[in-house]
Amino acid sequence: MDDVERAFREAHGQAVATLTRLFGDISLAEDAVQDAFVTAVQRWPRDGVPDNPPGWIVTTARNRAVDVVRRGRRGRELAEQVALDRRQDSSSEDAELMRDDQLRLIFTCCHPAIRTEHQVALTLRLIAGLTPAEVASAFLVSEETMAKRLVRAKYKIKSARIPYRVPDEAELPGRLRAVLSVLYLIYNAGADDIRNRRGLCAEAIRLARVLVKLMPDEPEAPGLLALMLLNEARMPARGGGDDVVLLKYQDRSLWNRSLIAEGHQLVLACLRSRRPGPFQLQAAIQGIHCAAPHYGDTDWPTIVRFYDRLLAVMPTPVIALNRAVALAEIRGPATGLTMLDEIAGELPEYHLLHASRGSMLERLGRREEAADAYATAAELARTQPEIQFLRRRSEALEREV
Repeated sequence: MDDVERAFREAHGQAVATLTRLFGDISLAEDAVQDAFVTAVQRWPRDGVPDNPPGWIVTTARNRAVDVVRRGRRGRELAEQVALDRRQDSSSEDAELMRDDQLRLIFTCCHPAIRTEHQVALTLRLIAGLTPAEVASAFLVSEETMAKRLVRAKYKIKSARIPYRVPDEAELPGRLRAVLSVLYLIYNAGADDIRNRRGLCAEAIRLARVLVKLMPDEPEAPGLLALMLLNEARMPARGGGDDVVLLKYQDRSLWNRSLIAEGHQLVLACLRSRRPGPFQLQAAIQGIHCAAPHYGDTDWPTIVRFYDRLLAVMPTPVIALNRAVALAEIRGPATGLTMLDEIAGELPEYHLLHASRGSMLERLGRREEAADAYATAAELARTQPEIQFLRRRSEALEREV
């Protein structure tokens, strides 16, 4: 990504958000910012990237939007109001106001009335600045399908009269979780497919940093950022391309120590707030993993205690699965297998449930059953590296039977 594209992508969300406030129309704001980008592509290579790319984009896009609305019935009145707003608050140069605008747009994109897949698409398009083609590619759908999703989502905002605002204090906890969940979905979409969607991880981390700046008093926001950073720190050792390297066998010298240090600092600050939420607790668990110099040094009892707390606030079968895997490191694979079998009916199509059963069965010497479990996991896995890894495990055990 060259300097022009990078600067534009970083400015995109702020610019669309500010123009949405000024004109009350997301589609108009988006189109005007796109036109400003075209102008930037023409001018910035010649004149240089401006000192304040978001301000430049907002000013250029606002001028374009004013030209468009002047042609409409209410155009003159709206154009006069926009000019007044500019004199009063100098919004294109007021960083604090632009941050508020961006926060409003993030919550608008993630309103509970909008379907989750549409929330993700809108967030990537409007806030992260990805093109419809890039968003479509990230989620393995056609550009036409993604374009329809984006249109439906924007129509829903308009038809349902979804307000362009930060939720009231009473609404904030429930609404914030939707925003954080969307950002984590975006990160995981990139982490699950390193070859084709790696850029999504960087975008999710960037947006999480934006949210932390926008909402410094909400501990779940830095909790999510910490969780992403600690996962990201281990990415170089996870294997690339067609390979998968389990945590137990990763070369920890490849882990990014600066990201781990930042993640640990965020986790400690979050936990000191004494308002532990799901993302903070998950980040704490990952922080313990990252603190161990070797797999054998992992503090499993503390991890299990954090999982106990996590289950209390987020009682899902996936969390129960992860707790069972951790507890098996203390009490042995027989205990872990019993716990997995208790929740198997709740996760029949989840490949990691079957992969975990395969691991427990293998440790118990029940190779034939383990091979079958790995084979089932391979059939359910979503990415080619996972499929190939699980098939290899199954085939290796079959040869031993």
